Amino acid sequence: MSLAAQSTDPGAPRFRVRPPANWINDPNGPFRWRGRHHLFYQHNPDAPVHANVHWGHVSSHDLVHWEHHPIALAPTPGGPDEAGCWSGCVVDDDGVPTAVYTGVDRHHTGLGSICLARALMPEDETLTDWRPLPTPVVAGPPADLDVVMFRDPFVFSSGGRRWALVGAGHADGTPSVLLYDCDDLADWRFAGVLLDGNDPVAMDVFGDKAVGWECPQLFSTPDGEWALVVSLWDGDPCATGYLTGSLQTCVEGGLRFEARTGGQLDHGRDFYAPAVLQEPDRALMWGWSWEAREQSEVDRAGWAGVLTAPRVVDVRSDGTLRVVPAPELELLRAAEPFATSPGVRTALPEAYDLTVTASSRTTVSLLRSASGAELTVVLDPDAGTVTLDRGAWPRARPDGAAPIVVRAPADEVRILVDGSLLELFVGDRATVTERVYRRPDDVPELAVTDPGATVTGWELAPPTHD
Repeated sequence: MSLAAQSTDPGAPRFRVRPPANWINDPNGPFRWRGRHHLFYQHNPDAPVHANVHWGHVSSHDLVHWEHHPIALAPTPGGPDEAGCWSGCVVDDDGVPTAVYTGVDRHHTGLGSICLARALMPEDETLTDWRPLPTPVVAGPPADLDVVMFRDPFVFSSGGRRWALVGAGHADGTPSVLLYDCDDLADWRFAGVLLDGNDPVAMDVFGDKAVGWECPQLFSTPDGEWALVVSLWDGDPCATGYLTGSLQTCVEGGLRFEARTGGQLDHGRDFYAPAVLQEPDRALMWGWSWEAREQSEVDRAGWAGVLTAPRVVDVRSDGTLRVVPAPELELLRAAEPFATSPGVRTALPEAYDLTVTASSRTTVSLLRSASGAELTVVLDPDAGTVTLDRGAWPRARPDGAAPIVVRAPADEVRILVDGSLLELFVGDRATVTERVYRRPDDVPELAVTDPGATVTGWELAPPTHD
């Protein structure tokens, strides 16, 4: 089924995960159970604003047909999460799906607690009933670390044991990822700092802007490489990044991440808090794309936020990330591609999947304003750049709408557009996620300048069950 929401807003994505109305932010707990992918997310069921945080829930057999389920987690009056059920993950705890999440109490000062909730009927593939435990497994950060930000647990396995990461920031402005031994999910032991912002590779990749690392995620490759994904927080969300390297065992029995390189996870301005699902043969990632328009417009629309398309992430031999759309997304393509030719303007649907391959500098126009301004993607294989220029479609956020230049050796781009959500894949080397809101007099049409370019596009169509 389509995720088409009840909103009549033309900017509302129809094929990506979001609730029918109101607020969504961080994806949480992507989890595979009894043949289904489950995906949870931060959700305010009452208004399109960040408050009253619950966990929304959808599931799918194929990453395309998504089914909405009842709210999975809700704040407990008088409990450790009474001011919000914030980000976390879901793990299989001896046959019982278990949510590991940040609880925020009414005295919230930036320090969350680590809470658990158990699936009440693990034999049910829909996992619609959850029971939170009344007491946190971790009440707060270690007292001697001077931590002022503590949230977003992520559980993983290494060396035959189960461990957890927690995002942190310290009073002196140093971001870090804390490590816990949680082989027994009911008994957590602090095991040191996995990595902090004083690491020379992290400093070189991220600089010193962030004062906290949120939503840490970790995944491995078959050849033993590890990738650490963090969301950079400077008092507000500011960027996402990754480091690749190895996990080393410390003398005292903990782990330490030894980074060798890293980079910007997404080059767009409307992407944050990605969540990763480690599967046996791949890692999947979803991100949150926030609204980049005025709150008054959001209020009129009645919804805010959307999750990106699922992406497959991997690590190359040089330590850089490989990122491509999940192949299941091809199930959304219409039966036949829409016809287009370089030099000919072709009407574009509201949601589409477009691939352009070029051997020389090529301009791809996707949208034209009443004044003649165009939203363009420029491929320049000789210069090794791809540029997104959406300057005539301003964003209501402080980082503006200047052109984004991605430096990557690529002669191909794939563009996924669903309503206001634009996801640009520069080969398999880089991604750009932006929100572009079409105005009533804008004309969505495709024009490609290079006669030698190869252009293939499909309208996205609600998939049918076999």
